Amino acid sequence: MTHLTPALMLSVFALCACVPAPSAPPQTLTLSPTGYRADGDQCRLALESEATVNYLDDAADLVACPADMENLGVFAIDTGGVEVARIAGYVLYSVPTR
Repeated sequence: MTHLTPALMLSVFALCACVPAPSAPPQTLTLSPTGYRADGDQCRLALESEATVNYLDDAADLVACPADMENLGVFAIDTGGVEVARIAGYVLYSVPTR
């Protein structure tokens, strides 16, 4: 059995410390204060933030609906929305505007 010297062990630990840990994706959303299609709607426009920047499109609205909303499928069919992510308890849909 090979024994590691303290100096060798320190150099191994030092190498591990240099490798950055992967960053976790942002888990917060900034949502519009009113419903997406009407004031009472549960779905809201997701505004630009670190969490949404990869899903924004100039030809679509990014809409966040609560993941436990009963009629998610109906929303997607009615709006033509395509699910692009799930963040912080919301399903994000890209809804075409053109």
